Amino acid sequence: MYRKIYNNLLDWKNKQHRKPLLMLGARQVGKTYIVKALGKQEFKNFVHINCHKDSRVVNLFCDMDTKRILREISRIFDIKITQGDTLLFFDEIQEVPNGIASLKYFCEDEPDLHVIVAGSLLGISLRENESFPVGKVETIRMFPMTFSEFLLAKGKKGLTIALENLEWDTLKTAHNDLIEYLREYYCVGGMPEAVQTYISTNDIHKVRKVQKEILDAYKQDISKHTKTMVTRIHQVWDNIPAQLAKENKKFIYGAIRKGARASEYELAIQWLLDAGLIYKVELAKCPTRPLKFYCESSIFKIYLLDCGLLSCMSETNPNEMLLGSNAFVEFKGAFTENFVLQQLKSIDTIPVYYYSKENSTIEIDFLAQTGRIVPTEVKAEINVKSKSLSNFINIDFATNNLKGLRISMLPYKDQLWMENIPLYATESYFIKETSEQ
Repeated sequence: MYRKIYNNLLDWKNKQHRKPLLMLGARQVGKTYIVKALGKQEFKNFVHINCHKDSRVVNLFCDMDTKRILREISRIFDIKITQGDTLLFFDEIQEVPNGIASLKYFCEDEPDLHVIVAGSLLGISLRENESFPVGKVETIRMFPMTFSEFLLAKGKKGLTIALENLEWDTLKTAHNDLIEYLREYYCVGGMPEAVQTYISTNDIHKVRKVQKEILDAYKQDISKHTKTMVTRIHQVWDNIPAQLAKENKKFIYGAIRKGARASEYELAIQWLLDAGLIYKVELAKCPTRPLKFYCESSIFKIYLLDCGLLSCMSETNPNEMLLGSNAFVEFKGAFTENFVLQQLKSIDTIPVYYYSKENSTIEIDFLAQTGRIVPTEVKAEINVKSKSLSNFINIDFATNNLKGLRISMLPYKDQLWMENIPLYATESYFIKETSEQ
């Protein structure tokens, strides 16, 4: 399946001054798949070393002599390693001692050799176990498949091109079809194995089985790689659907356990963030760049990395989601916000916060920082009254000259003080926003 990140990998491959590449991302978002594709299609030789499964490489980094390391790899895998022609891929690099630290020496001693490392819990290892080779590596983060990648997997290339170019007239003609595909995406999500299962079988129950296996693997990771925080991480993780189901999605520690305090669960939340399993959206008190200056880090919302996994965790009936049943409406707001944030996070260059006015019901779902601040309100259906957004832009922050964005099930419309875009155009709209910075 096509992944847009492939073009980023090609850019890295062709750089004149290149450093080893470190790929971050949650388990099963497709890191190994895409690096294998790069190695087989773009290089004469490709060496894939699974540091978790291959016991022969346990002591590979006993010292930082890169010449010896490369000789050992050549001997073990019976392959000639030549600069420019070979891609060396260390998968699950966090499983071997000094693996991450060795990247400093690959950068300094073998600058023309293409080296990529990845790992399902690499973010955890970077925080806990090894010193990071600052300035000696490049990093890239991989996310679940976006809605446009999902459309491509379904063979809808024409619609995908129209989306990428924001051809509003064409999209309006195909609006009902795109809404149908969006419902599918809410349920299937963007985990590659789940998407592939859906495309090949059209059986949503088989998709749900795949999603449950992924969630089980995440729980095993939590139990395997943490010692003192296992219970608390599980409590936070299991509580996410309930937190998102609330009308006010601000994260409440007391919803996990009566009397729970931030000090008890901060490290558990950080673990899930480092593992790439959740997204944290903090409160910004003022819509002024840079939003980081106005951040209130103790007030935040938490979303899941993938809306399909959210549908599985919340035990939502997939048929109700696919058919747009009234039984699903009550929970649709949670899925819709999670979907929008998932598309925003996939761009990886847009800081995202939210706004809530003290002693008021006014809340702006997201504040996205592109070349401007984009106050964004998310609506699950076509009922699109936007009192909060209107007050925010036209009254509370009228002097900021902001233009709002409403994302809903309605087709595109520009209302001067605000644009309405359809939910399925979220990713493309913000890619265009970043390109115009």
